[in-house]
Formats: sequence, C-alpha cells, structure tokens
Amino acid sequence: MHLNQRVRGLNESITMKLNARAMSLAEEGRKIYNLTAGQLPFRTLPEFVELIKAELNFIRSFQYPLVSGLPELRKKILDYFERSRGLDLQKIQEKIREKISQSGEKLENNEDELKEKSFELDVIVCNGVKHALSNILGSLLDAGDEVIILTPHWVTYPEIVKFCRGEPIVIKSSIFDVFVPNLDDVKRAIGHRTKAIIINSPNNPTGTHYSDDWMKAFANLMMEHPDVVIISDEIYYEVFYFDPRPTYFYQCRPELLERTVIIDGISKTLAATGLRMGWAIGPKHFLDGMAKLQGQTTSGASTLIQRALVHLDFSLMEHYLVPIKAHLRVNAQVIREKYRDYGLAHTWYQPFSAFYYMVDFSRTPLMKKYKKTVDDKADYSHQICQDFLDQYGVAMVPGTDFGVPNSARISLVLEKEQFKEAMDLLVRALADKL
Repeated sequence: MHLNQRVRGLNESITMKLNARAMSLAEEGRKIYNLTAGQLPFRTLPEFVELIKAELNFIRSFQYPLVSGLPELRKKILDYFERSRGLDLQKIQEKIREKISQSGEKLENNEDELKEKSFELDVIVCNGVKHALSNILGSLLDAGDEVIILTPHWVTYPEIVKFCRGEPIVIKSSIFDVFVPNLDDVKRAIGHRTKAIIINSPNNPTGTHYSDDWMKAFANLMMEHPDVVIISDEIYYEVFYFDPRPTYFYQCRPELLERTVIIDGISKTLAATGLRMGWAIGPKHFLDGMAKLQGQTTSGASTLIQRALVHLDFSLMEHYLVPIKAHLRVNAQVIREKYRDYGLAHTWYQPFSAFYYMVDFSRTPLMKKYKKTVDDKADYSHQICQDFLDQYGVAMVPGTDFGVPNSARISLVLEKEQFKEAMDLLVRALADKL
C-alpha cells in the first residue's frame, strides 16, 4: 500500500527538521548556534500563564470546543484587530453591504447568490496559523486553481497549496531590491485560474515589511481583479523594532476586506508557539466554509487556552514586547557591524521586523569554493548550510526552501553574546577568513 500522491509530493518542513537536528546535536554535547528557530527564547506573558492555571479548576475548560471558537474570544479578537489597524469596521461593513445590495438588484433576486455575496466580518479560532491557512485554502481551492505566492515566502505556503490540489505561482524577488516583489510581475501572473494571492508582511524569512507605497499600489492592483481572494499573513504584525509600524492594503482600500482573509495568532506576540492558537478574520461566508472543514477535522481549538485568552488584557502585549523588540534590535545591529567589519556591506540590508535575516551567499568570496565555473548558476544553499553545521556548529535554514537560491535564513533570537559568536563565525566564513 502506498500513500496518496498528494502526501508523497509534500516536502518535509525544513525549518522543523533542522531545528530538531540542531537541538539533537546540542544534546549530544556539541556547541551549536541554533539560528533555525522561529520562536523566542522568552517566557510567555506571566499574566497569561496565571490565567491558564486559573482555568484548570473549571470543568468547562476541558469540554469540546465550539467549532468556530468561543463567541466572546472571537469578538475580542475582532475588536483588537479594529483598534490595532485603525479601522472603523462598522462603517466599512455598512458601505460594503450597501454596495452588495445595489449590485444584488442585477442578480434578479437570486437568493442563493445574494446570500453568498452578503458581507459580515467574522473570526474563526484555529490551531495556529498553519491550521488557519490550510482551512482557508482547503475550503477555497478546486483542482488546478492557482495561488500567487511572493518570494521570499514561508516554506509552508506552496506545500499547503499543493496539498489542497492547487498550483503555486511563485513571484521572484531578490536581495538586490531588498526582496520587494515587482507588482508588474504580479499583474502578469494573474490569470483566469487565479483564485488567491498570499502576502506576508512583516515577512518570514526576510525580517522586513512592505512599505506604505507598495501596499497602496498593491491595493490598486487588487481592485482591478475582483475575483482574487487575498490571504494576508500578519502573525508578525506587532513584532517591529524599527519605525514605522506596518500598514496594509485594506487600510488604503477598505472595500478589499470583502474578499480578504487575515490570519494571525499568539505564537509570536506571546512567545507561545507550542500552544498552537491562531485565528482567521474575514467575510463570514468564507469562514463558514472553514468551519465546515474544521468541524470534520480538528473539531476546534483548545477550550482551555481560549478561555484564558478571553480574560487576557491584550494591551499587555505591547508592554511585554518592549524587551523582546530591544533584543531583536540589538541583534539586527550586530549583523550590520559584522558585515561591515569583514567588508561584506554590499550583501547587507536592514531587517526591521519579525525575527529573521536572509544571508546572501551569492556575492561573497565563499562562493568560489562551491562554484564549478565562473558562470555556474547552481543553487548550493543546502550544501553550504550542511557544511556550516558540520564545521562550525552554525545551524541555518537553506534559502532554497523560501524561494531564494544561494542564501539562508537566520533567526535573530539567540542571546546577544551567543549571537555575536555565531555572526563572527558566519561572516568570517563568508569573507573566506576562516
């Protein structure tokens, strides 16, 4: 008996695999600088921990969850989203409903179509952002539907698209333009089979977020394509450590919320990756489809954690993130200093959000050791990362898996002195000084 083709075609999560490998080597006694992990080395918010403990005494904390999540938590999430993004959701929803009502007159009172086009923004609570993403893609895609993905991209995006029988269409970008996708390329990629586009800002793996101008231009482009669903991964929204704060396309054109699904969660803002708690915000008819899928798979998300979140003051997150942002800012500056010290400033860019940086191998002296010829265009990301782990104990994630050849993603989360040591080894090797 064989596994089905969709599962056989999936790649193992490289980030999870390499993090486990780094941890295993460290347990064996090797000195390992684990730059793979997308999780903070901080205790989660103490108030949150106490709320979880308090729930342990209540029977309801261990009962089946409601499929879409606790109503009071869903409202809380929606209220937080409205405040944090500076939106007036009531006015936006009224305007969109008015527009739909006017267009409904042309539908000759087709009740099914009118119901599908009705608009109400809602929330569904899921088991992390990956789960939310798989739910929305699983409920949207038919076989052969195309999903546009902007590079560098989170490693999971194309894999989930493929598993849901869709076709990932990848838009390339590079360090030469600080990983800003060219919107002309996006426009050319949109076709009759395009069902959705995924954007991720602040971005994993680059540690940057798209500018106001880019978001405005993207919003205008999406207005030209009313049948394309926008999936906005905003899990790192609060994790910016240099001004300005990220902005989004729907802040420029609120009517786009009619076909936008925003995914978010607590893994980054509360350093709670293991609790697997995320959500999606979007039009109710999209979320109803997600709820059907969720009800037949996971049933829902942890009742215990949901009930604790209901009582959590979300404004505490801002205070909690202050030392975390300071930590990331310091390590971002370490990268800058080390690159300049070793004459690699031409391969450096400034990360200012999330907690990652893309190391560019392609224009460094190191590449001379790997290239077979001067014009060799092969991707050596995996080989270089393996050599760094074997020789120096520096664990990184190959850029290939993020859509960027001859590069690697490093995480900025290590303690400062450890991070300095790792960066010294890294840049010395890049400069061919080891």
